[in-house]
Amino acid sequence: MSSLYDITCQTITGESQSLGDYRGKILLIVNTASQCGFTPHFKGLQALYLKYQTQGLEVLGFPCNQFGKQDPGSHEEILSFCQNHYQITFPMFAKIDVNGPQAHPLFEYLKSQSPGVLGTEAIKWNFTKFLVDQTGAVRQRFAPTTNPNAIEPAIQALIKPPSH
Repeated sequence: MSSLYDITCQTITGESQSLGDYRGKILLIVNTASQCGFTPHFKGLQALYLKYQTQGLEVLGFPCNQFGKQDPGSHEEILSFCQNHYQITFPMFAKIDVNGPQAHPLFEYLKSQSPGVLGTEAIKWNFTKFLVDQTGAVRQRFAPTTNPNAIEPAIQALIKPPSH
């Protein structure tokens, strides 16, 4: 695939969603889990979404059960958990694999565009975060341990000042 915008994903409620629909937006794409030590990152992700959505930020959550089986629930259970515990309003997608032979094409693309430490591509754990600019270029990869608040300066740097 030549572009992030060529990828289609399934939403957590079963609809097909072209990432081309997000062209011109800043994207923060995250592999999530409901039963992980980093699950409280949902709070910070939602706060970023609320603060910057009107300036073009979209947070996209992709549940993943590959690490410690920390998101074993159904799509309905995951969505209910996210909404009830963290008041998530940003888009959530169907559960996916981020590594291995069944890895979703989106995460294959993200990993190839922004390798991790020492050039390794594999996602190490839940809540790895990828920041994508308005042109679809992967600008930065953040470790699972990176608190969403620490990503705010990078998001601000991508927000263009209003033109006069």
